[in-house]
Amino acid sequence: MKYVLTGGAGHITKPLAETLLAAGHNVTVIGRNPENLKPLTDKGAKATTGSVEDSTFLKEAFAGADAVYTMIPPQYAAGPLDGYREIAANYAEAIRANNIKYVVNLSSVGAHLPEGCGPVSGLHLAEEELNKLEGVNVLHLRPGFFYVNFYGNLSMIKGMNIIGGNYGNDEAEMVLSHPADIAEAAAEELSNLSFKGHSVRYLASDERSTGDVAKVLGSAVGKPDLPWVQFTDEQTRGGLLQAGMPEAMAEKYVEMGASMRSGKMAEDYNKNRPQGFGKTKLEDFAKEFAGAYSAS
Repeated sequence: MKYVLTGGAGHITKPLAETLLAAGHNVTVIGRNPENLKPLTDKGAKATTGSVEDSTFLKEAFAGADAVYTMIPPQYAAGPLDGYREIAANYAEAIRANNIKYVVNLSSVGAHLPEGCGPVSGLHLAEEELNKLEGVNVLHLRPGFFYVNFYGNLSMIKGMNIIGGNYGNDEAEMVLSHPADIAEAAAEELSNLSFKGHSVRYLASDERSTGDVAKVLGSAVGKPDLPWVQFTDEQTRGGLLQAGMPEAMAEKYVEMGASMRSGKMAEDYNKNRPQGFGKTKLEDFAKEFAGAYSAS
């Protein structure tokens, strides 16, 4: 089988490509920087470099594929949400042009919301655009909050001895996902190609409270009494701006946190919880987190 994967050598695409290559498949990886793709080309992948904003490039890159893996690069969170739809429309155009029948698309818990969920509502627009494809089987993977996002709290833990966010108090529940578990699910779906029509699959590695997050990650870095602090939306906005995040992007992330706090983000997930979870529990990720803490 020939697969074309977007996302360069990112947290999900890299292990996804490695799994498909190990199974003997033909894999092409799309990215912007050839040097970043070298670890995959060294293992037998083909690399093609270009922009997902270039529909002509995508048509050429998708040529001959039996199935594709699509994702919206994170930097589009800095622009208008319509940017998500535009990238998805480019993917759809390339899929139609090459008569590709299977698409696995990376989305998120909360993508059922057309508005009010920050950048995740942009993923709703992307899903909507890909669902316009006729005669194409499209599966949207909707994982929970990426464990690796907690790396953004490293300096807070080191400098202030706290961890927190505007997601809620220390009893707030979080749906958590590890990129490796997402990659494993994507590889399974791409290998089997048994999904039909336009469908959604929710993914989670663990479900834990924010208090658990503080306790487990704190214990891993030698701070077992690390508290989870609930920040207001204004405090969160100010912290993001101080860290150099563009104002429009900061507003979106504040909105997403507020949607998590209200429970709206997980509403559809809770109605369609996965029967099985990924293998990487919070305690497993804590070991990776400890390594990053030591190196920071």
